[in-house]
Amino acid sequence: MRRILGATRFIVVIPAIAAILGAVLLMFQGSVGVVLVIIDAVWFGADLKSTTVDVLTAVDAILLGTVLLVIGYGLYELFVDAEIAVPSWLRVYDLDDLKSKLIGVVVAIIAVIFVGVLVDSNRAADVLSYGVGAGALVAGLALFSYATKKDRSAKPKSDPGGSSLKP
Repeated sequence: MRRILGATRFIVVIPAIAAILGAVLLMFQGSVGVVLVIIDAVWFGADLKSTTVDVLTAVDAILLGTVLLVIGYGLYELFVDAEIAVPSWLRVYDLDDLKSKLIGVVVAIIAVIFVGVLVDSNRAADVLSYGVGAGALVAGLALFSYATKKDRSAKPKSDPGGSSLKP
């Protein structure tokens, strides 16, 4: 029974791969969006504000893809294979690591969305409400991250048998 329950962790492969495929899709669409904006600006002389908003929208899709990529790698690393080849900054050792990486990317997305609203002349009246909302969200994420942060120096040490749990 223990072996069967232990094997259920491999179910996480499905959402991990789905998240990575979603990341590839969003990054591709965002990249195509940037190329189309460049073509539009060079050949048809699009104005600066619409070009900026369109580029920021495409970058937003790329950043959302990054979130999905971090989630996919993190889930796979946590549940299936901790030795997957990822850059050191993407290493996930526990759910707190995954949470902090996600919060960082979400804050970047919030910033991109806010700048898009700031630049878009059609939504100038919304700048204050978006700014307050974005600030409140970032402050809430920072407070959540601080409140749930674990002390790394207080990690339990393993006993010679390999178990960190005490009877």
